[in-house]
Amino acid sequence: MKVHFIAIGGSVMHQLAIALHRKGYTVTGSDDEIFEPAKGNLEREGLMPPTLGWNAERVHADLDAVILGMHAKADNPELRRAEELGLAIYSFPEYIFEESKDKVRVVIGGSHGKTTTTSMIMTALRSAGKDFDYLVGARLEGFAQSVNITHAPVIVCEGDEYPASALEKRPKFHFLFPHIAVLTGIAWDHINVFPTFEIYLEQFKIFLDKIEPGGVLIYNQTDPVLARLVADHGAAIRKIGYDIPAHRIENGITLVTLEGHAGELKVFGEHNLLNLHAAWLVCKELGVDAVAFLKGMAGFTGAAKRLELLASSPVVNIYRDFAHAPSKVKATIRAVKAQFPERRLIAVLELHTYSSLNEQFLREYEGSLADADAAAVYYSPHALELKRLPLLPEDKIVAGFGKKDLAVLSQKRDLEDWLLKQSYKNVNLLLMSSGNYDGLDIQALTNQITQ
Repeated sequence: MKVHFIAIGGSVMHQLAIALHRKGYTVTGSDDEIFEPAKGNLEREGLMPPTLGWNAERVHADLDAVILGMHAKADNPELRRAEELGLAIYSFPEYIFEESKDKVRVVIGGSHGKTTTTSMIMTALRSAGKDFDYLVGARLEGFAQSVNITHAPVIVCEGDEYPASALEKRPKFHFLFPHIAVLTGIAWDHINVFPTFEIYLEQFKIFLDKIEPGGVLIYNQTDPVLARLVADHGAAIRKIGYDIPAHRIENGITLVTLEGHAGELKVFGEHNLLNLHAAWLVCKELGVDAVAFLKGMAGFTGAAKRLELLASSPVVNIYRDFAHAPSKVKATIRAVKAQFPERRLIAVLELHTYSSLNEQFLREYEGSLADADAAAVYYSPHALELKRLPLLPEDKIVAGFGKKDLAVLSQKRDLEDWLLKQSYKNVNLLLMSSGNYDGLDIQALTNQITQ
């Protein structure tokens, strides 16, 4: 197979390129800019383009496939050349399906918890000695890549509802056709793509129709919107609802019980228990028993930036989390507060996505920071410029979150000063963002706080 990647430098695109290269394919690619870690990863595999930029001459008639990345535009010269030659052109998820037509396909969708649930399944399957391929949206300890394509009989995919490519505006998870599907919950997001909740909800209805006949849907029955959607859906599939499994917390450690067997966890929070229950039901479908599953979960520390413990001392723990959508923020705060009820919770949320920086969407965050003893919301004016959005009035942010004592900050230095003036005795600090606080040196900050 000869495969060419247009926009090879993307976070998952370059991982797929490496996976196919290791499978024995001839892989080439182009991009107008490539940053770390993609740059170093591609160089180590001998896949770094000789020059940056687009060059139609790299696209030729004997290519078996052209894979189009998200930031490649419709007028890209390499794409136009591929169209002129009549080559097979795929978005990322379409190509994943091409490579997995003969595999058992597991797809994890939903507005939140996808990465963690996928990571739990991967960790448990590996612990149980199962052979599988995978696609996950974060770095996971013990796995060298976030994409792996081999000749394994099973593939486990995180399924995103975001558009597949510049040409293909349908959601990525509409192209994966699962035999085993998971839906973790539905909460409106990506308003730049789905301007109303009804349009957003429709994508999940379509996803249910994509499940293979005779397949199984494993869904979070505690989510009323999702439960109603599943109840109204009449496809010929098995439907298995899940909720929070039996558990207890002892000395800050969560122990979960499945089919009469108990095991300790290194992760915590009701949202992670829901994720774990979904992962268990998937693994059960794939022939893993409860004892083997719990053995795998005992060592699971979470995917990168999912309640990741950055630093700790006897009096303070500092966590980083990818939470940015309202439901994710609320679940993450609730998890930390429930696990450490005797500790104060200081929470910082960066508004970084298009949705979160939209004044009309702010009301969706109402109550999400309510359980924090002290809270700050940070946004960068530069992020607003890049997304061509107007400035956010402080009073609108405070009103949207419904927290009168909320600190609203828009300068990196002000955020750092606010954090350093807090008292960190018997405290958990939770840093939530899908960005990087405009380049704030998190490592130096955590060192100062935990000294």
